[in-house]
Amino acid sequence: MTHAVENPSTTRPHGLPKRAVGIDVGGTGIKGGIVNLDKGTLTGERFRIPTPKPATPEAVAGVIGEILEELLGREKAPAVAELSVGVLVPGIVVDNQVLSAANIDDSWLECDAGTLLRDLPGQIHTFNDADGAGLAEAHYGAGSDTSGSVMTVTLGTGIGSALVHDGELVPNTEMGHLEFEGEVAEQKASAAARERADMPWDEYGRLLNRYLVHLERLFSPKKFIIGGGISKRSEDFLPQVTDVRAPVVPAQLKNNAGIVGAALHAAEQTRRQAAKR
Repeated sequence: MTHAVENPSTTRPHGLPKRAVGIDVGGTGIKGGIVNLDKGTLTGERFRIPTPKPATPEAVAGVIGEILEELLGREKAPAVAELSVGVLVPGIVVDNQVLSAANIDDSWLECDAGTLLRDLPGQIHTFNDADGAGLAEAHYGAGSDTSGSVMTVTLGTGIGSALVHDGELVPNTEMGHLEFEGEVAEQKASAAARERADMPWDEYGRLLNRYLVHLERLFSPKKFIIGGGISKRSEDFLPQVTDVRAPVVPAQLKNNAGIVGAALHAAEQTRRQAAKR
């Protein structure tokens, strides 16, 4: 179990290695990095390869292998004997089984990612991409000073979400698929939906205000963190979010959040499995 600590940005959870590897599978690129679990930062530059077309499980696995080979050739790479690798997938993932494929190739549906990646070095763990970003923000970013429940909402092509309570992830929350004002939330309130509707920023802020009020009624988090590329423009829409009790803040880790969260989750899962033996 990940324990809440007074300053997660400088102290890794007890019993974890100093470094692990995170890999984030996206629609246009697959990127990975070596993560310092003390600081939640990358050791060296991240390494990116374009996502293959079509992005079948086998093709993506090949690219993940290439990224791992590059990262493990670096001077400060973790030793294979203690290597944990987290892989983020844009779908619901339960026990390494991919149970949804809304934003990836349909061939991922029901894929056993654990079996797919079993020949790669290290202990491989897969989970949802928004969960990775939210876990990183809760430990090392905008939520690191907050106990209790922290909810990260990522606004992009769809809406991703992550709920972390006292450092522990509640996986696969999928808040973007809730019904909101008669529609699926991400079809109305995602960054892509704003662009499709050519919606002014202030109007979008008021829409997001209503959506976050809806989430707060259901989950009562102590803080909301807004992620995704749109968070760079937070000053254009967050001032209109006025009816939410909890603080609403932009994400801090930006493009590296997924890699950092993937590495942290993988190290945690490896430790738990070792404790059960």
